[in-house]
Amino acid sequence: MSDNQSWNSSGSEEDLEPREEFGPPTGVAEFSGVLSKWTNYIHGWQDRWVVLKNNTLSYYKSQDETEYGCRGSLCLSKAVITSHEFDECRLDVSVNDSVWYLRAQDPEHRNQWIDSIELHRSIREGRREKGGVQGTVIIPLPLADPGYGSESSLRRHGSMLSLTSATSGYSATSASSFKKGHSLTEKLAEMETFRDILCRQVDTLQKYFDSCADAVSKDELQRDRIVEDDEDDFPNTGADEEFLCSNREKLFQSLSQKGINGIDFKGEAITFKATTAGILATLSHCIELMVKREDTWQKRLDREMEKRRRIEEGYKSALNELKKKSHFGGPDYEEGPNSLINEDEFFDAVEAALDRQDKIEEQTEKIRIQRSSPVPPPDVYSRSGTHRFSDKVEEMVQNHMTYSLQDVGGDANWQLVIEEGEMKVYRREVEENGIVLDPLKATISVKGVTGHEVCHFFWDTAYRNDWETTIENFNVVETLSENAAIVYQTHKRVWPASQRDVLYLSAMRKITASNENDTDTWLVCNFSVDHDDAQPSSRCVRAKINIAMICQTLVSPPEGDRELSRDNILCRITYVANVNPGGWAPASVLRAVAKREYPKFLKRFTSYVQEKTAGKPILF
Repeated sequence: MSDNQSWNSSGSEEDLEPREEFGPPTGVAEFSGVLSKWTNYIHGWQDRWVVLKNNTLSYYKSQDETEYGCRGSLCLSKAVITSHEFDECRLDVSVNDSVWYLRAQDPEHRNQWIDSIELHRSIREGRREKGGVQGTVIIPLPLADPGYGSESSLRRHGSMLSLTSATSGYSATSASSFKKGHSLTEKLAEMETFRDILCRQVDTLQKYFDSCADAVSKDELQRDRIVEDDEDDFPNTGADEEFLCSNREKLFQSLSQKGINGIDFKGEAITFKATTAGILATLSHCIELMVKREDTWQKRLDREMEKRRRIEEGYKSALNELKKKSHFGGPDYEEGPNSLINEDEFFDAVEAALDRQDKIEEQTEKIRIQRSSPVPPPDVYSRSGTHRFSDKVEEMVQNHMTYSLQDVGGDANWQLVIEEGEMKVYRREVEENGIVLDPLKATISVKGVTGHEVCHFFWDTAYRNDWETTIENFNVVETLSENAAIVYQTHKRVWPASQRDVLYLSAMRKITASNENDTDTWLVCNFSVDHDDAQPSSRCVRAKINIAMICQTLVSPPEGDRELSRDNILCRITYVANVNPGGWAPASVLRAVAKREYPKFLKRFTSYVQEKTAGKPILF
């Protein structure tokens, strides 16, 4: 082992990581600026002051609050920076389970941030490589297993090794060899020792046999030559004996020169036999140990596979639970063309949010302020006015009077989706470019109120917050006349759907009956318009609407000499709505929400009108 290498003497894996001590990277400037950071599904994107310094990304609420400490930071050494596939201004920075969703003001600004982050990381990696060459690094080297033929553990035995234990038969192995964890290792070491002994014995015997063969060959050749020379002479017994003795001496001299003299051939044969028996016995023991080890490892494998199966099931279960939650933790699950949330999950989240809003409305008892908005004389509502939208208002009113009051009971295109008492709700399914544009029509009869009263509370913005629970805020952008105004309102956000706003002209009209036997019709129409003081913004999706509340009052004569009371009047309401929600909400979700929310709105609003008019003079 070289001098510049070392390892942990205990053989454990502790302290085997490379040791490095580097300071912060130098030669790269600090980079900072304003980025939009995703906070949560309630507050969405918020501007934050982000600072890139010393391979660390930190953020502050604003530049003025940097002296109070950062609100969060990420080390970029192991960070993964991802450019969003569809949003050209967005980058995601993730370290393990922590993810920052960031948006720049434009793609060029985003690229500057990505280049700066990569520059910091590259300088850090360069210093790490430099430090790895010059610094002191503890490198783990593989240790020889003490039971598998390492020189420190094997003892080499000579050819005259006592093999009493080996010659005693295959039962010579001690039972304790099966109790130790390294019994197979020890048996393999014995096998290597036996192999060395057997090789030396084979070499010794081979040398002896080769020498004997050489000596016998030479002796036979010499005898053949003598026989040829004296083939005609009579044999001499004394000479033959002398010849044999002479050749025997020469044979032993030849063997002695080759180092074979003095070998105990009987002992070598016994040792050879004992070695072979020891090898066979050890092989038998190794097979038994391997079978036991195989059973043990098979059980371990089965346990590990069962553990892996449970972990995989737990992972799938946790993933399914995460998908069921109404908060997914990132902007990728918001409403959009590339949202990761499917229709079922989208509907579950919207329904859960609407249920929470309903519960809050039930638990929070509204303290309604008694307002007394002045009611203009009826003649005011008989004309459209002289403002710039008067022709458009007149056109809308005539269309609603012509088409909205038509009976839809026999029309196959209209589907009856809700029928509760006096209320019926119809819908006609229409889609354009994947956006749901279903026209909706509802009819309901309300006792004790007039059409003038219903339209008054529906049109007058002074009462809007009393009965409308889906609006976050609203304001009158422009008052066009005594019976027309342009209104901007934003609706409460229902996650994961985007927040919606709407800019519309609201006008209230009275349509005088042409026949004295017919009743007058009161109407409020709301339709989308454009205005310079309320331009669309990226914060909300601008919806387009065309809505009308058409009311007719039916009066039944009182009995006898009794005065006319609210028990004798009935208001027949026709409510029509054509809404283009914009955005990318799934069609099935929009239809399900409309089917749920429109009937609730009608019941809530009509109950409010009955409550406000109870005990007050009738307003025809």
